[in-house]
Amino acid sequence: MEKNLVLIVLLAPFIGFLGNVFFGKKAGKGFAGALGTVAVAISFALSVYFFLQVNQTGKPIAVTLFDWITVSNFKLDFGIVLDQLSLLWLLFVTGIGSLIHLYSISYMHEDENMHKFFSYLNLFVFFMITLVVGSNILIMFIGWEGVGLCSYLLIGFWYKNQDYNDAAKKAFIMNRIGDLGFLIGIFILGSMFSTLDYAQLKAAITAGNVDTTKLTVAALCLFIGAMGKSAQLPLYTWLPDAMAGPTPVSALIHAATMVTAGIFMITRLNFIFDLTPLVQNIIAIVGAVTALVAASIGLFQNDIKKVLAYSTVSQLGLMFLALGLGAYNVAVFHVITHAFFKACLFLGSGSVIHAMYHEQDMRRMGGLRKIMPITFATMMIATLAISGIPPFSGFFSKDEILLTAFHANIPLWIIASLASIMTAFYMFRLMYLTFYRDFRGTEEQKHHLHESPSLMTLPLIVLAILSLVGGVISLPFGGSWLNHYLAPLFNGSHAEHHLGTTEYILMAVAVAGGLIGIGMAYAKFLKGGAVPKEDHEMTGLAKTIYHKYYVDEGYMALIVKPINGLARFFRDTLEPALSQLVFSLGSLANGLGNLGARVQNGSIGLYLFAFVIGFSVLFIYLFLA
Repeated sequence: MEKNLVLIVLLAPFIGFLGNVFFGKKAGKGFAGALGTVAVAISFALSVYFFLQVNQTGKPIAVTLFDWITVSNFKLDFGIVLDQLSLLWLLFVTGIGSLIHLYSISYMHEDENMHKFFSYLNLFVFFMITLVVGSNILIMFIGWEGVGLCSYLLIGFWYKNQDYNDAAKKAFIMNRIGDLGFLIGIFILGSMFSTLDYAQLKAAITAGNVDTTKLTVAALCLFIGAMGKSAQLPLYTWLPDAMAGPTPVSALIHAATMVTAGIFMITRLNFIFDLTPLVQNIIAIVGAVTALVAASIGLFQNDIKKVLAYSTVSQLGLMFLALGLGAYNVAVFHVITHAFFKACLFLGSGSVIHAMYHEQDMRRMGGLRKIMPITFATMMIATLAISGIPPFSGFFSKDEILLTAFHANIPLWIIASLASIMTAFYMFRLMYLTFYRDFRGTEEQKHHLHESPSLMTLPLIVLAILSLVGGVISLPFGGSWLNHYLAPLFNGSHAEHHLGTTEYILMAVAVAGGLIGIGMAYAKFLKGGAVPKEDHEMTGLAKTIYHKYYVDEGYMALIVKPINGLARFFRDTLEPALSQLVFSLGSLANGLGNLGARVQNGSIGLYLFAFVIGFSVLFIYLFLA
């Protein structure tokens, strides 16, 4: 019975995918939306059931489905493990996924390919569940590649727009770069330990006698995979372009699924990274720099979804900072709270875009607070959470990261604090430009303005409540439930910080930083009434940051154009030359054949003459020799 329920958790979204693929178009949009939503909701309900069971007993649930790979001394089973970490991920993947599916019923109702959209969403959730619940790294890799495929399908869902197709291809290719590193890391671990099973790997590594040099290389390769999937420098540029997909896709990718895969992988394999301090330092530095760079870019973006996209990259950087400092529980805490408020923000932005008749430029918005009170209130709660203002959830998780950084590395704490101040500034810049002062759009847009229907506002309300109270799972005042719950997964102590004078001062500094960012945004955009300049009017540093430090242009000049030039050389020069050479050899053979054919003319006298001449030459050669 238990095995069957575990299989339903995994397969329910896949069944929803198959149902929409084969019957969705004929059955209608209502059926497609209902089937997709119910399929994920079933997985969520069973995830809650197993979570309560494991939380009570403390014993993970392991199910071996079949013997999978046996080569020499390498043996691997295809199994499912529902432990503390996988169940946490399941809860917000399927829980927030269910809310996003519910939201999409209304948001995508006018789209002619709604059944296809829900089938892709269901497949996305299925592969994310596969990634999370597998008992070994190879099953994780199946899910890892699956979410990459689904992101390609969903980002380019409106494929008639070539820019959206380009964004989908960019996401797919950049993820393949990271995935190659991940695959090499898997090969190294497999060759070292003759297994990829998590439990067996942990037992072999903790037993000692490990080649730390090989393990460091493997850990670095695994991190490269995480850099691609979780959008860290320099493999981050695909994530902002992923905004080309429908807004529910943005919420699913950025909040609950794909971008958290890298954090999940490193947390799951914490026993490897604990033994490779060099790689941990690299992770911490890359995470901190990513947080700062992405936050600075967010300061000047005018597309409401692009602001949230760079916000996601920045918050992921903070999570990697925590991972690099060995505070895996803190990183998981921020993953959870971030899932709440970022899903709320993305779905809220979709509500605004829906009301604005597909307008995404904040310079064309304004004054929506009274027209869209539910969207405004929920987005304000989520914005306060991401800005680190107490008592909202983001305050507790971000404060834990800053406390950890301060005790481990002061320069990294400074970088993370600057990124947090910038976050508060650009998020309230978004709120003030979108919801306050006078409306700056067209009369047609003004006539179209309205609050979103209940199927869209209900998920917003649920996510706003979670953004408000989500921090209670790990309060800093002692007795953190999350730290106690995750303790069996980690070696050593991962207890919460003891709160002394220093810690209270750091909390006050963090809150003050957030308030400074909010105050600067208030003074400039609400009180001052400033509106960002048009793109062509920007100059100097603002122009450079607005164009994302020209990183994409650099990639085009250094990588894409040379590869395209090499491809054109092969196509226009080398391939025709090789083809000409092959055809010339064929022509030569054909010509020789024609000459031979002329000799074979059926004349007996000619054949006898050739025989005598040939025999004479052979006889003379033998005589002279």
